[in-house]
Amino acid sequence: MNNKLFNSLSAPIPPVRRDIQIIPVSDDGRDLLIFYDPIKIAESGFALDSSVEPILSLIDGQKSITQMQPFFRNGISPDKLLEFVQMLDNQKLLESPYFQHYSGWIEEQFENSDIRQPALVQTSYPAEIAELKAFMDSLMDEAGSSHADNPVKEAKALYAPHIDLRVGSKQYAEAFSALKSLRPKRVVILATSHYSGYHPEIYDGNPFIGSRKDYLLPGTRFETDLAYIEKLEETAKSAGFTLHDRAHRIEHSIETHLLFIHHIWQHDFKIVPILVGGLDELFYKEDGDLGQKVSAFTETLQQADDEDTFYLISGDLSHVGRKFGDQVQASIMRPDVEEFDESFLSAAVQGDNQIMLQTVAEEFDAYRVCGFPPLYTFLKAFPGLNGKKINYNWWDETERESAVSFGSVIY
Repeated sequence: MNNKLFNSLSAPIPPVRRDIQIIPVSDDGRDLLIFYDPIKIAESGFALDSSVEPILSLIDGQKSITQMQPFFRNGISPDKLLEFVQMLDNQKLLESPYFQHYSGWIEEQFENSDIRQPALVQTSYPAEIAELKAFMDSLMDEAGSSHADNPVKEAKALYAPHIDLRVGSKQYAEAFSALKSLRPKRVVILATSHYSGYHPEIYDGNPFIGSRKDYLLPGTRFETDLAYIEKLEETAKSAGFTLHDRAHRIEHSIETHLLFIHHIWQHDFKIVPILVGGLDELFYKEDGDLGQKVSAFTETLQQADDEDTFYLISGDLSHVGRKFGDQVQASIMRPDVEEFDESFLSAAVQGDNQIMLQTVAEEFDAYRVCGFPPLYTFLKAFPGLNGKKINYNWWDETERESAVSFGSVIY
C-alpha cells in the first residue's frame, strides 16, 4: 500500500472521503468549514476558510490538477493546487492510497493490542482520577432519592442510554443508582454498534462483535471474561459472531456504561463486551439467514447464563429531525414519536421480543431506534422477563431541528 501523499498534476485527484462531514460555521465573523471524521482517523478540529469551497467541489475523483486549472480565473498555479491537495491528503481527508495506508495502520495497531483505550476521555469526562470521581459524584447526585436510596436487591438486566453524558445525566444516574446493591461476577454488555457499517467487508453477516480486549478507564482496567468469549466463539460462524473487533475502537456505547458501573461497584467482576450491528433484515424476513444467526447467538447466551451474570443493554430510542434525514423538524414529529416510544418501551417492559420487532418493523424503523438491536437480542435470549420502566426523556437539539429520545428499563 502506498504511504506517500498524492503527487501528480495529470492523474485524477482522489475524491474527498464520502464519510467526512463538512460543517459550515461562523467564528468571530469568519466563515469556516469544519471537517468532522466520524471514524476518528483525521485529526479533530481541522477547519478551512469557506473560500476553498469551489476547489473542494472540483475534487471529485475524476479531474486532475491540470484539468481543474481552467475553472479558476485568478490563475492558481498547478504547484499551489498540488500543495492544497497534499495538505488535504496529509489530513487524511481524501480517499487516497495514503489514507488507506494510514487508516489500515491505525486499525491494525488497535486489533493487535490487548487493551482498548478510552475513546471519550477528556471530551466527555475528565482524564484525572480524582476529577473523574468528582465528576461522577456530581452526575449521581442528580438521581434524587427514589432509586439512590432504594436500590433493587435482585435484577437480571438494565437497559439504559448511551446518550451524551451532559444531556442524559439525570436518567443515567436514576438507572444505575438502582443497581448499587448488586454484586455480579460477570457483566455481559450488549451495546449498539454505530461504526460497524463503515466496514461492510468485515461485518456483513456478522452482527455480533465481541472483543478479547480489556477495557481501560482512568485508573481502572476492566478484565474481559475470556472463558465466556471462548464459548461464544465455538458457534461463531452459525451465530454471526466475530472477534474482528475494530468496531470497538471508537465506540462510545460500552464506555459510557462502564463509567457508571465502575462508580457504583467496588467488587471484582469481569466484563463481556459485545456490540450489536443492524438487524434490518428481520423487518422483511424473520427466519432468513440473519434470523437464524440471531437465534443461534441468543441460544448460546442462554446456555452460558448463570446466576452470577448481569446484563447491561446500551441503547437510545428514536433519532428524528433534519439531522437524521427527515424533511421536517423534530418538534413537529414529537407527538407521533413519543407515541411510538411508548409502544416500544411497553414491549420492552413486557419482555416481548415479538411485539418489539413488530412495533419497529411496521414502519421499517422509521424513527431509527438504535437500541433496538441489542435490546431485541437480549429479549430473544431471555423471553418473558418482566421489566419496570425507570425513566424516559427527549433531547431536543433545537439548533439542528433534531431530537433523540432515550429511557431506561430494569429487569
